[in-house]
Amino acid sequence: MRVLFLTHRLPFAPNRGDRVRAYHTLNLLAERAEVHVVSLVHDRAEEAEVERLRPAVRVSTALVPRLRNLASAARALSTTRPLTHVLLDAPAMQPAVDRVVEHWKPDVVLAYCTGVAPFAPNPSHGGIPLVVDLVDVDSAKWDAFADAAAFPKSWLFRREARCLGAFERRIVREAFAATVVNERERDTLLRTCPDARVHVVPNGVDVVQFAPHDPPAAEDHVVFTGVFNYAPNADGAIWFSRHVWPLVRAARPRAKLTLAGASPTRAVRQLAEQDASIEVTGSVADIRPYLWRAALSVAPIFQARGVQNKVLEAAAAGLPSVVTKAVWEGLPVEVRPACRMAESPAHFATKIGELLALAPGGRRREAARARLSELTWSRRLAPMLQLLESAAERPPRAATA
Repeated sequence: MRVLFLTHRLPFAPNRGDRVRAYHTLNLLAERAEVHVVSLVHDRAEEAEVERLRPAVRVSTALVPRLRNLASAARALSTTRPLTHVLLDAPAMQPAVDRVVEHWKPDVVLAYCTGVAPFAPNPSHGGIPLVVDLVDVDSAKWDAFADAAAFPKSWLFRREARCLGAFERRIVREAFAATVVNERERDTLLRTCPDARVHVVPNGVDVVQFAPHDPPAAEDHVVFTGVFNYAPNADGAIWFSRHVWPLVRAARPRAKLTLAGASPTRAVRQLAEQDASIEVTGSVADIRPYLWRAALSVAPIFQARGVQNKVLEAAAAGLPSVVTKAVWEGLPVEVRPACRMAESPAHFATKIGELLALAPGGRRREAARARLSELTWSRRLAPMLQLLESAAERPPRAATA
């Protein structure tokens, strides 16, 4: 089987949420199929990582011209084109896809997220079956952002929800199948596109890589991981630091908080400047040491779609987590026993205090309640491989004029 895999970020390194699933999908495919990745890249540093994927798979890239696309986005506001597609446009992307289709002749196309799906050959015209991994229903995310924003952002976000939703409905009808990460996302998509062929392919976690090798941390050390220029993470970090963390510190004066992850906004960086008990790391080469030295993890995110990989990684690293209801509802049932749910600042502080009051071994036993053996990537992504094989075996559709 030959798979053309389209991605909106190079699927290496697996250092942010939108790369992790693509990275592990690619690993699984490379074991069972011939794969040609055609990926957008956003800077030269990302493009330089291409050699880390070769020679296991073929790779072509297209650089996204950020400044040009920002100018184009302003002009696109009077159209129905989603800004997601405008901002992810790249002149070299479609020619690269077309060359692969013409000369390499894939059996099936896998488009990773709606942002890159417009570059996929139309299965109604080219005859190549398409599987779209939506991961999350992005239009619903923009609707949630609009609900929480003031004008004019609310208008902008609502427009994106409407335009992207129309595209989602069209692409899932054309595709052989669409996939999402959990039942919540499946139900969301089916409400707007009831005739879609939607399959749940859950996220997993690299249990071996994240497993701790040292005794559990004894210090009152709390960690929140993520990319901190992503609004839900940044907003959650600010809310937690301002409203929850003072309550935790009042009860546990030696407690430390680490916000570990790339691209913190100025407002997030200022949290460390204003409170010596807070550390903001910026980009890190490896997130695992920050988990291994912590006592527990938090995910204070109120606008959460899909699955928060950070919670699965924390459990695999031996940490229990305190999470919002929005995060909890997207989690696999296998990991929920390692988590406690909270909403208000006082409730968050109470749950954190209960976990910090446990002995280090007790906290690790809380994390061990997660059924990690059921969360391996190979097990979770197996339905994706089966879908692609079924699509590739389908007789080609005749091209239409």
